[in-house]
Amino acid sequence: MNPHLDQLHPYPFEKLRQLFAGVTPNPDYAPISLGIGEPKHPTPALIQKALTHSVQGLASYPSTAGTDALRGAIAAWLEHRYGVPPLDPATQVLPVNGSREALFAIAQCVIDSSRPAPLVVCPNPFYQIYEGAAYLAGAEPYFVNSEPARNFGCDYASVPAEVWPRVQLLYLCSPGNPTGATLTLEDWRQLFALADQHGFVIAADECYSEIYHGSAPPLGALEAAHALGRAGGPHPYANLIVFSSLSKRSNVPGMRSGFVAGDAAVMKKFLLYRTYCGGAMAPPVQAASIAAWGDETHVQENRAKYREKFALVTPMLKAVMDVELPDAGFYLWADVRRSGLSDTEFARRLYAEYNVTVLPGSYLARDAHGINPGRDRIRMALVAEIDEGLEAATRIVQFCKLLKSVS
Repeated sequence: MNPHLDQLHPYPFEKLRQLFAGVTPNPDYAPISLGIGEPKHPTPALIQKALTHSVQGLASYPSTAGTDALRGAIAAWLEHRYGVPPLDPATQVLPVNGSREALFAIAQCVIDSSRPAPLVVCPNPFYQIYEGAAYLAGAEPYFVNSEPARNFGCDYASVPAEVWPRVQLLYLCSPGNPTGATLTLEDWRQLFALADQHGFVIAADECYSEIYHGSAPPLGALEAAHALGRAGGPHPYANLIVFSSLSKRSNVPGMRSGFVAGDAAVMKKFLLYRTYCGGAMAPPVQAASIAAWGDETHVQENRAKYREKFALVTPMLKAVMDVELPDAGFYLWADVRRSGLSDTEFARRLYAEYNVTVLPGSYLARDAHGINPGRDRIRMALVAEIDEGLEAATRIVQFCKLLKSVS
């Protein structure tokens, strides 16, 4: 057996299952889960129609690279969304079966485990796929803690100089999971300079990019590269690839449709790797994806639902815990120390007494540089419809007030 499998940590939801073992939730309340970031808004009709009208495509093997039409639709969306020069659909864009599969696979493609002590830089807290991908590629994760004082941004300048020469891959998530933090142009300038100096690849996870709460959309990696003069020349988007998905943008998590785009040299190797081990996207899913990437109306409607929900729920919760409206994404990242409980105790008792599931923040982070930046926080995924979100918030407020009254 692959010895690296022994390095993998249990997934957060397995830890949650163990935390709740033996607990019978209060039967006076219907269950509400804010634990999993699975969109619950309805799938748009235009996507369903495109999917069902293309089932005849199941009679043909799909290619790993996807159709010209799908790659073209993705390239057009990137140009429209980020104002970047047109990407070459043949060399700079690759459809994938969801960003999760691709985020894992890129480490297996990029990491050279024959070099001494390879490192993969990850934000902390983080999407656990980054860590698992690093271990199974024969590398070690190096965690950079998010900092509340930096709006939960990571301070890459804090990484010791001797670490960077060992780095072969850097994962980042903007907007971030679970914090909702976004990178600035100056953040990108710093990261690009480090990548140029040390030769590592930046893997930018942008699957939450279309859910934001202000008027301006979050800055994207390709957009930042273009603004800093890195989109042209003989090696455009050097050492940069971005990952995105329709799951959150278009409410189709079960469709498993996303893409990777950026540096053509990295993309060429990644396509070679995926030709051997990556599943090709089914033709009906490709047709539905073309419809989804080509329409913004349903995205605007989806974003409006989240904005309304967050505008109602955030002030309610802010009255009983330390929480702020995030830059983007559909998570609230709340500090629960005012409750007098740890994040795990808070989650367990809330489940037992009010039948609401939240995820302890410590399950999403690792002890690094003397702290676990998720400890004493909880992640709440506001993915259900407004009424259910309001009901969950009402119960959490009641729970916190009860704790205060007996303290």
